[in-house]
Amino acid sequence: MAENKFQAPESLARCLPMSLLQGVLGGKWKLLILWYVAHYRMQRFGELSRRLPGITQSTLTKQLRELEGDGFLHREVYPEVPPRVEYTLTPMGESFVPILEQMVRWGEEHLCPPDYRSPCGGAEEKGAGYGDGI
Repeated sequence: MAENKFQAPESLARCLPMSLLQGVLGGKWKLLILWYVAHYRMQRFGELSRRLPGITQSTLTKQLRELEGDGFLHREVYPEVPPRVEYTLTPMGESFVPILEQMVRWGEEHLCPPDYRSPCGGAEEKGAGYGDGI
């Protein structure tokens, strides 16, 4: 796992699992990155960039590298011109999908307006392949 400020001794005195998880997922865009990679099964850098308006190229690169270093994402580079890079979930990333699904359900129930319709849709949509909701 990548070195981070939440692994300092004073942080570890708190709830260890939550401190470590916060250290891994603490980036502003990381949950959305994981959500889109899970929902579409594979994402390229440009696709993620378009799905995350407001993210800079350097921030997206940094957060993708951290998620890869922490074992959530796999980065596949194809020897083509121009180079093609694809991101998919690792087994550890896949094990996090049910938590992402619960977070979306909680957000829909407690934060979204009553008439909200998810643009991600359910598992029956093309490209969806994880659990009930992604």
